[in-house]
Amino acid sequence: MKLDAIDHRILELLSENGRMSYVDIGKELNLSRVAIRERVNQLIQSGVIEKFSVVINSEKVGKAVSAFFEVDCEPSFLVSVAENLANNPRVASCYQMTGPSTLHMHVLVEDFIALENFINEELYSLEGITRVESHILLRRFKSRTGLKL
Repeated sequence: MKLDAIDHRILELLSENGRMSYVDIGKELNLSRVAIRERVNQLIQSGVIEKFSVVINSEKVGKAVSAFFEVDCEPSFLVSVAENLANNPRVASCYQMTGPSTLHMHVLVEDFIALENFINEELYSLEGITRVESHILLRRFKSRTGLKL
């Protein structure tokens, strides 16, 4: 799908406020609610918009510790380790990165005891991991919640 300036503006507005009504978007772009609905439906059907979601403040729901990990794996275990971690509810995101079979992941837990338990019981217990490096988030300056156009 080739995006025009109106599509880009719709995406910008929805990125800022995913609950913005078609009427309000239409007012902003001088288009009807029906025209906006049709464009959003096309963006969804073409896969440009994958889903609508909510951004939750992890600290306000009891996940006070945010940690990032670099996990090196033996190549033959990479997929199984990645799938296991991706299915863990404490893992917010997990990506394969360039390098020696490296996974990058973001973990959210309640406190440092929970982090220690995660590392010792859920991470180190996985077969095929050769190295783990961790980084604790001290302060967030910017967090990506979606692609900015």
